[in-house]
Amino acid sequence: MNDLPHPLTPQDCLVALMIAVSASDEVMRTSELVTIQRIVNHLPVFEGFDNERITRTSQIVFDLLEEDDGLDALFGLIRGNMPEKLYETAYALACDVAAADGQIDAPELRMLEEIRHELDIDRLHAAAIERGARARHMTV
Repeated sequence: MNDLPHPLTPQDCLVALMIAVSASDEVMRTSELVTIQRIVNHLPVFEGFDNERITRTSQIVFDLLEEDDGLDALFGLIRGNMPEKLYETAYALACDVAAADGQIDAPELRMLEEIRHELDIDRLHAAAIERGARARHMTV
């Protein structure tokens, strides 16, 4: 990680936030992992992305989350390596992962709130993004 000038690409940053949301409740559910893989495989923002980087990025996230100030360090990496124009995209993807299993627990809600705050997502925009995620993951 330290041998690269930019250890995370913008795409890695998106993956890192999705992994962080999934890991926030200490249980990474299959539905969340499948959602991450589906997003990476199908969204245009991941065009040309090497899926092998998911494992490396996940390990960076796990290592950081074990540190005392790891979440702050993660957000510092995100802000330092992802263009601001992708902040709402990042929040939308995080919401999709959180909603993937049909329920959003308190730790996931806190993580989403932290992402909103750290990426300075307007509250009205965040509400629209959250509503869209809820609608996409609704069951009968």
